[in-house]
Amino acid sequence: MNTSHLAAFAAALASACLSPNCFADSSELQLPVGSLTASPGWVREGVKPQLTWSITYPEVVTDLVEIEEPGTICAKVPVNMDVRVIGASVKAVWTDSLGKILKWQWVPTEARISLNGGSYSRIFYNTQDQVNPNTIIYSKSLSKGNKVDFGGRYYFQSLWSHFYTTTNGNYNVVALVNGDVPPTTVPLYQQPTIESFIKPYLDEEGRIKIGPKDVIYLMELTHTDRNDGGFDLQDLALIVTFTKQ
Repeated sequence: MNTSHLAAFAAALASACLSPNCFADSSELQLPVGSLTASPGWVREGVKPQLTWSITYPEVVTDLVEIEEPGTICAKVPVNMDVRVIGASVKAVWTDSLGKILKWQWVPTEARISLNGGSYSRIFYNTQDQVNPNTIIYSKSLSKGNKVDFGGRYYFQSLWSHFYTTTNGNYNVVALVNGDVPPTTVPLYQQPTIESFIKPYLDEEGRIKIGPKDVIYLMELTHTDRNDGGFDLQDLALIVTFTKQ
């Protein structure tokens, strides 16, 4: 084959693999898969063969599920779903008359799940110091068309807080994918009280940085006014991973 065509082919491959779309995200390396054929396979110098190629890009979560705002999941194809808790940071704080913190403690937080509009079931109940982000707390196989909702609340002084879910239009519970920006008044990565468990899931510009088949759920359980600086969506956080069956 003419060496000029080989050089052109190599350049084309390099261009494809250096393009921004070559990697689904920065946390999981994935490459497109493709094929290239030449017809005829051997040619005389000066004769140009016909090149035919195809590229299949890696699947991302939106190929598998649809997210109905603010966070209901609807399976586009049969998928397996794994849920992890990465943070549950509701805390009670006691201060003196000058606002100085005297003591504080973690408050038990609960995550619940609903399938296809049914009743909510508990999948997590614990405090931040007991969270292990590597532990799968819930798994489920979903058929095409199945819907999933999540919700959260906390328990303090023998009382439950209000229960917020992905069906509430107040955006106390939101679902985000890789590259999304959390909908907070103050950018989440600029929050003076940003929780340490959130930082690994944000890039330098404050965008969500998770795997290509992940959805992150961020919940605000202590504020209702989205314009309040305390509305930071850091009270409860889940990572939900989908894989095709």
